[in-house]
Amino acid sequence: MEMTYHSFDSRTVFRFSIAIAAALCLSTSIDGGQATQALDKPFAVEYYYKVKWGYADEFIRLYKKNHHPLLKQQMQEGRIIQMKTEAPFYHVGEEGRWDYRVTIVWKNSVIAHDDYDDSPHIKRLFPDQETFKREEQRRFELLLGHSDVAVVPVDMEKP
Repeated sequence: MEMTYHSFDSRTVFRFSIAIAAALCLSTSIDGGQATQALDKPFAVEYYYKVKWGYADEFIRLYKKNHHPLLKQQMQEGRIIQMKTEAPFYHVGEEGRWDYRVTIVWKNSVIAHDDYDDSPHIKRLFPDQETFKREEQRRFELLLGHSDVAVVPVDMEKP
């Protein structure tokens, strides 16, 4: 029998490590041993975007045009179960400020952290690749901060 060895780049190893860590975190109790979340359960992540003052409208326009269609494609493929985008009604201090929160409920934690290749969809949805790249670069230039927060349900009815 011939043995096959695989070589993985550091990005693949990192993503695999994140997926394993997420799986371990989800299988660990969050209420002293009573509740666990299996890998086949939906996995929610809140993505927070803090945009330079005065540029929130430009950011969301570019997000809607170039990033949201790619997320909708993943929803059509069954990778994403639900998405919603929100903006705060009131403002807060600069330290806690965020301009947009995108909540994505993934099919499971593994899919949320896998090495999904959306390049075929990018080429199909955006034939003018130069404009797409320029606009995506601009969208990232507008950001002051971005954070991803995985959230898990807490059963408030259990002791």
